[in-house]
Amino acid sequence: MPSVGNAVLFVRQATSAGMREARFPADAPADASGLARARALAGTLPDGPAWTSPARAARETAAALGLAGARPAAELAEADHGRWAGRRYADVAVEEPDGLARWLADPWAVPHGGETRAALAGRVTGWLAAGPRGVVVCDAGVIRAAVALVLGIDVTAGDRFDVAPLSTTELSAAGNGWRVAHVNRKVSA
Repeated sequence: MPSVGNAVLFVRQATSAGMREARFPADAPADASGLARARALAGTLPDGPAWTSPARAARETAAALGLAGARPAAELAEADHGRWAGRRYADVAVEEPDGLARWLADPWAVPHGGETRAALAGRVTGWLAAGPRGVVVCDAGVIRAAVALVLGIDVTAGDRFDVAPLSTTELSAAGNGWRVAHVNRKVSA
């Protein structure tokens, strides 16, 4: 397998029950079918350093992908969704419509009492600025924040990118910053 070279290859973690039920991210395990799909992809990713979000599903996915040496990095954690963590999006939309609308529109809004999306973007920016290269297994919020950073758009605009479970998004380092090589590419075994 070739090396990832001068790039960061993000892999969205395998599915979980929360993803299937359209819930805000929480530290839940990946589901059996998602991990089976990840195991089928083992050996298809580039060689080299690997990192993972500290989330359980991301660590399980990395192991299933054969990235046993993947190092957890706190900067790659999904945003803390406070009291919304693990709740269904539809329920929050009914119970707290103004708070959800504010959170969707304003990267500094924190109606759930957790972390702002601007703070998430700041963590990801700092991690990329530190210069790591390799494979990263994490959830969609981190990937969308990284793509938004590279494109110079607001982190809320990054929500417009689909990032399917076990898809890859590649950012390559260039002399004048980062470039988007691809987003939401299906990995095939």
